[in-house]
Amino acid sequence: MAWDYPCSKDLLRPTIRSVPRRRTGSPHWAGTPSLEELRSLLWTCTHPTGHVDEVWPNLYVGDLYVARDKAQLSRMGISHVVNAAAGRFRIDTGPKFYKDLPVDYYGVEAEDNPNFDLSIYFYPVARYIRAALNSPRGKVLVHCAMGISRSATLVLAFLMICEDMPLADAIRTVRLHRGICPNSGFLEQLRELDLQLGRGKGRGAEAC
Repeated sequence: MAWDYPCSKDLLRPTIRSVPRRRTGSPHWAGTPSLEELRSLLWTCTHPTGHVDEVWPNLYVGDLYVARDKAQLSRMGISHVVNAAAGRFRIDTGPKFYKDLPVDYYGVEAEDNPNFDLSIYFYPVARYIRAALNSPRGKVLVHCAMGISRSATLVLAFLMICEDMPLADAIRTVRLHRGICPNSGFLEQLRELDLQLGRGKGRGAEAC
């Protein structure tokens, strides 16, 4: 597959919108959706996927091209980078790569493999993103190779844990701005998170 270099149209800042929060008696999913319902939700109303898209105020999901374009990151004002495909044999950037930028780096050595347990990173990354967004002029890029599976999964977990969103609403919110497709294993892990949060008071926001 041929990849284009990031161009201005890929980096336009959208008007950030979110879906309404789920309320008792709403037409949204009653409880945690099944995997089939989640897949159906992901496959409907697809949104074009560029190199980077703002999916929540000051929170961006992107691919390896924007992650390596330091000039573009500087223009965007990115202050924090979460690399969900870190490691020597994946996207090997790291703190040294960004040493000439005022960027804080967080690496997650994840594989885009349904058998990989990404859930162990859900809370640490969610807390990192929350702290970054709360910092002065905080803007966060979460990326992997294509910006549709690993990075998207971590952003969905953040919205669920720190923004008190049910999984279905988090998916709808992100897909208003970017086409995403977490692999089947990650989707199951998000579903398990949704079940856990649904049993607690106030879901997971207190963890942030």
